Amino acid sequence: MSENPATEGGPSAAQAGRASLPRNAANWAEKVDRLTVDSGGGLNVAGRRLTGPVQGFGKMWRKTYWIELSPEISPRAVIATWKGHFGEFWPRASRFKGPLTSLSPGDVALLDVSVGGGVRLSTGVFVLYADEESFTLMTPQGHMFAGWITFSAERSGTATVVQAQVLMRANDPLYELAMACGGHRKEDQFWIQTMTALARSLGVAPAAVHTRTVCVDRRRQWGNAGQVWHNSMVRTMMHSVTRTLARKRQPAPGPR
Repeated sequence: MSENPATEGGPSAAQAGRASLPRNAANWAEKVDRLTVDSGGGLNVAGRRLTGPVQGFGKMWRKTYWIELSPEISPRAVIATWKGHFGEFWPRASRFKGPLTSLSPGDVALLDVSVGGGVRLSTGVFVLYADEESFTLMTPQGHMFAGWITFSAERSGTATVVQAQVLMRANDPLYELAMACGGHRKEDQFWIQTMTALARSLGVAPAAVHTRTVCVDRRRQWGNAGQVWHNSMVRTMMHSVTRTLARKRQPAPGPR
């Protein structure tokens, strides 16, 4: 005769299930099949799947950007500021449309990014993980790269070290070509400007931003070349051209 834990003084099935969850389970987003966007817009985001480095096309890179601040600035204060004002630290040519007060697991934020030459790209990010000392964003299909970015702060020796680390592959052959033709340099400049602005908001200026770039895997994954179908830069340009043509076709207002 088998024993029933619920009647023999042992934990119930529900209690056992809760006990088996990691303590930081609430900091992880729930698994999603496709992204949904609550607010208006969502071009190149709504309905897209998430992509990590495994789903990318190009060489795999690990890029790390970090600054050292006074130990009097706590890691929690840094992350609270970063999450609460994330888009405000971006270069002016790019826009981030996210939650007004913070970034929480499962949030979807929309991006409007300048890629140079007057070309813009509409895409987004998904908040995969967030706690009081770090948060991680993941990219959707069609983004410039497939991967994730982790933002963190921790005490190390006599400083509070603030870091952004990207693990990524270009999402398709077009993006891989763009990265080789100045895209990597532009991305480095983006995060250096962002972290400089963050440090300034915390009362630290000027702050030296250190960088480290490592090619983790030099292979290109040709089996994922078909991701070019979702290329957000191409689709944004097509969307812009279509809207421009539609406006031109509208009849001019007649005389009153």
